Amino acid sequence: MKGTILEILKDKDIKIIHEDKHIIVAEKPPKMPTQSDKTGDIDMLSLLKEYLKKNYPAAKNPYIGLVHRLDRPVGGLMVFAKTREAIAWLSEEIRTKRFKKEYYAVVCGKPEKEKAELRNYLLKLRTVNMSKVVTKDTKKAKEAILEYELIDSVDTKEYGILSLVKIFLKTGRHHQIRVQFSHNGLPLWGDNKYNKTFVKMRKWTQIALWASSITFNHPKNKNLCRFESKPSYKEYPFSLFNI
Repeated sequence: MKGTILEILKDKDIKIIHEDKHIIVAEKPPKMPTQSDKTGDIDMLSLLKEYLKKNYPAAKNPYIGLVHRLDRPVGGLMVFAKTREAIAWLSEEIRTKRFKKEYYAVVCGKPEKEKAELRNYLLKLRTVNMSKVVTKDTKKAKEAILEYELIDSVDTKEYGILSLVKIFLKTGRHHQIRVQFSHNGLPLWGDNKYNKTFVKMRKWTQIALWASSITFNHPKNKNLCRFESKPSYKEYPFSLFNI
């Protein structure tokens, strides 16, 4: 994702789902970093800051706070704070597990159960930017918990059975969804790190993972907020399913 922030803003509208004086809920496009990294590519945080400068010129240096992250290949909903009070509140929502996140994913294979919980311990491998499942007593291991629901399965000629699942994230570990499903024999379609089929291809493919819902209490009025988004029905393999 090359080009200046102003060029990106001019050529492509940011999909804002909700905005008020305290928060912005927006869709992060797949392949865009959440925040600046060593690649120097345009990131979501910088893009939103430029959006605020453009739309609110009276605010010389508008505040935009990063509340949570999405892996670079993953698209979908994110909430950003527009005040320091809002980021403090939303950070506490996450810490106390009141902040809920849901995802759609397409996995290779079909789960044995229509609904189940996956519970593992993960260790982050910083040198290769990956995580792996380890035993509970492994030093620095963190518990990872998610629940999933099978939506539908289809048999494809090229990839065999593919299944659409809805995921309810209970913890927020590094690459959690990707690692846990891979460990349980259901790697995500298009995952270049944890799906051996796509690792062997040695080329980039768009991972079939989408942040579809976020729920939290609003930092100002404390009302329960829920925002939803769906992946593009035109993009394979999501195009195989009726979402």
